[in-house]
This record gives sequence, C-alpha cells and structure tokens, in this order.
Amino acid sequence: MRSPFATLLLATMISLLSGCNNPQAVIEDEGAYILEIEEWQRSRLERLKGKNGWLNLAGLLWIEEGENSFGSDPGNDIIFPEKADTFCGSLSLEGGKVSLHVQEDVIITSGDSRVTTLELNDDQSKPTTHLQQGDLAWYIIKRADKYGIRLRDHKHPRIDELDHMPAYPINTDYVVEAQLHSFDEPREFTVATPVEGFTETYQCPGELHFQINNEDLVLYPFTTGKGYFLIIADESTGLETYGAGRFMYSEPDSTGRIILDFNKAYNPPCAFSPYATCPMPPRENFLPVAIEAGEKSVHFE
Repeated sequence: MRSPFATLLLATMISLLSGCNNPQAVIEDEGAYILEIEEWQRSRLERLKGKNGWLNLAGLLWIEEGENSFGSDPGNDIIFPEKADTFCGSLSLEGGKVSLHVQEDVIITSGDSRVTTLELNDDQSKPTTHLQQGDLAWYIIKRADKYGIRLRDHKHPRIDELDHMPAYPINTDYVVEAQLHSFDEPREFTVATPVEGFTETYQCPGELHFQINNEDLVLYPFTTGKGYFLIIADESTGLETYGAGRFMYSEPDSTGRIILDFNKAYNPPCAFSPYATCPMPPRENFLPVAIEAGEKSVHFE
C-alpha cells in the first residue's frame, strides 16, 4: 500500500511533467498575453506601412557593369516609375563600386544635401547611402556578385491596401517551451533565396526539441544576437500560410527558458513584394504538422 507521502510525491511529479507542455505553464496570464499579441500585431502592421517597411517597395533594379542611365523614360538602361524625372543621370558600376552622376537640372538628395556626384555605399557597407527624389527613395544592395537598386515609393498604393494582417486566432496551445540540444560545434546552414545564385549562410547551435499537441517536433535555429532566428514551413504552408515559409524569433527569458511563440510566426518580406529577397526554409525546418497560429498569406489586388 502506497504511503500518503508517496502518493503526494507521485501526483506532484505527474503534475510537473504534464506542465512541461501545458501552455499555462508558459503563459501565466492569458488575458494579458492576448493583449500583448494584439499590440504586437498592431505594431507589426505599423512597421510594414512605415518608410522602411516592405509595403512601399517599388522595384529591384539590377545594375550592369559600366555606365547605366536611369530615369522614367523607357530609353534608359534602368527604368524608374513615372514619378521620377525623365532622365535622372547615370549609375556606374566598376570593380564593385557604384558611383552616381546626376543631371544638372535634376534634384536628388542624400540626407539633407543635394548631390551631383557621389560614390554609393551598398547595404553591406556602413553607413549605407540613401537617396531620395520626391516620393521615391532608394539605396544600393549587394547580393553575391550582383548590385541592384532597392527602390521605395513612400506613397505606394499597397500601404493603404493592407488594412489588417490576416492571422489565425491567438492560441496559447502554440506557445511552448523548447529544449536546445547543442551540437559539439555550431553547424553552418546555407539556405536558398529567390535571387538566382545568391544564398545566405547561418550558424546553427543545435536542435530545438518541443511538443505541439503531444507530437514531438524539432527545429534548427540560427544564432542572432542573444537569441534565435527560425525559418519554418509546415503543413499549412502554401495553403493558408505563405508558400515560402514564415519567420520567427526566440530569445531565452530571464530564467534561461527558450519559448517558441508561434502566434508570432510572421510573413517574410517576399510575401508583401516581389522586390524583396528572402531566405527560404531549410528542408530540416519543414514541420510535419499544420501550425495554425501566426500570420496567414496576404493577397493583394
């Protein structure tokens, strides 16, 4: 016959074990958590609509070696939207350096200063050179051995078209604690992007093991700052959620726990514009379940 103490100890152990995958063990105040996610969703939409958000992308224009004329006239080597001057000047690419030459009657600024000739720092160099002409703003991006113009229109119609972010209902079942099974040495992951010939490389410290709906699952996180960046796909991908996967971040909390909050699984920039370049999910991060939490696909007219 089991003693009262043994019975109590067994009940406590069962409670603790079951609590490992119980969302209430992670979310102490469900009401406060829902308000937090709703605020995160509002802030996310505001950032997308902001000057540096993804909704205002208006072009990804590749620069050829040598001199490239640019402007809104179809006769230019690089064609800008109609908002730009007909012939703005030229961009010269030589030996991995991009130089700007502006026509005399054209006003292009960098910061608060009007520019006429300028060597441009790309997005892999600091500080990156940002240029503006009216509603249009742009800078040079470097992808592998390619150089291009990332063009923004601060009055792009998509900014007003997206009035809310499609998302699953907030569900605490998709907030889970994960255990990191560290590798002896970090492993390098090379992931594809939509740009032909351009990949991105990340360091993976180990495997994240967790459960959703009593199913054992594994993700491979990439180290970023104090936390982890995850590129995921699941059984909802290409159906209810974006076909090229979703992003997530996780940072250990004050106690060292790694919490995966799939209510914050969000669409990559490519979901909002064909002019973005995004890393794709590695095959190891295709989950064999439908993650019915976080952002859904966005559809524009």
